[in-house]
Amino acid sequence: MSGKVLAAVAVDIKTTQLWSFDRPEIPPDGGLLRVEIVGVCGSDVSYYKQIKEPKILGHHVVGYIEEIGGIAAQRWGVKVGDRIAMEEYIPCGQCEACRTGLYRSCAVTDPRANGIRYGATSVHLTPSLWGGFSQYMYLHPNAVVHKMPEHVPAVEAALTLPLANGFEWMSIKGGVGPGKVVVIQGPGQQGLACALAAKATGAECVIVTGRSTSARRLELAQQLGADYTVNIQTEDLNTRVHEITGGKMADVVIDLTSGGSEPIVSSVQVAKKGGIVILGAYKYQKISEFDSDVIIAKTLTVMGVRGHSYTSVKMAIDFIASGKFPLHMMNSHNYSLDNVGLALDTAGGEGEPSPLLVTVSPWQ
Repeated sequence: MSGKVLAAVAVDIKTTQLWSFDRPEIPPDGGLLRVEIVGVCGSDVSYYKQIKEPKILGHHVVGYIEEIGGIAAQRWGVKVGDRIAMEEYIPCGQCEACRTGLYRSCAVTDPRANGIRYGATSVHLTPSLWGGFSQYMYLHPNAVVHKMPEHVPAVEAALTLPLANGFEWMSIKGGVGPGKVVVIQGPGQQGLACALAAKATGAECVIVTGRSTSARRLELAQQLGADYTVNIQTEDLNTRVHEITGGKMADVVIDLTSGGSEPIVSSVQVAKKGGIVILGAYKYQKISEFDSDVIIAKTLTVMGVRGHSYTSVKMAIDFIASGKFPLHMMNSHNYSLDNVGLALDTAGGEGEPSPLLVTVSPWQ
């Protein structure tokens, strides 16, 4: 089917232009998605600040099947008109990582290894439509898709992948459940998602930390179900966790802050003996003050986490579809396709004030 597709292309560092692309021919094992809404992720902002070749960013994608080949329809169990949520990964399906369910670790879908991934692939690779900031997105034969219920509001559906990370890190990796005490360092999109996932899986107490500049997000964390918030600039975290837990301290601590070594050190401090400390945010620096002896003394488990699994995405969609939490409160800004640059700036804290979940609606 002929026609043109309008997309917002990141052409240079913090520079976006609207480009027109040919609508691609769809092979029997591929498809075309009419993009409904896209959540803006922190990694989108990072890519935007270091663009080396033109890309259509955006990978938290929800949309409708516009066109699909027969093989793809059978493989994915979808048809034209179905609403789906996309994973960003385009794995090979054949390597050891894929065969063992860890397809997010597949080299073929790792941009750092010149792999292809939604929201991180050059438009020079045919058929160019590899990102969500576009009217349509190409569905690669190895794309990973999930059906999205029609009743879910678009701004809540856009939370699928952040919430999937939350369930992956809290439930699947962290083992959070009834009776557990959880400390979440950082009230950003991922921190709030972890708070929601922890409460959904039955955590007894969820504590979210942040700084004075995150006062609105800390307030939102409590509105979404967190039991306590701690402003680490005005309160001592170790003392507060001791007070809140009666000296028990935290079963699971996750650091999702963007910079500095202090949150890693304090995460180890507030974890109980035998607890789990999860590191979920790149620091891009060495942590010289880290005392590894504390890990031995407290017999801690320390793990790094990245991304989600097929199971955690399904958990997130079921959670969103239940309507039990006021997820719409997390959406602060929604932009049209011609304002993608502002959307990225806002999500990065350099655009409009007080960003939470920032989204783009290409047909708005």
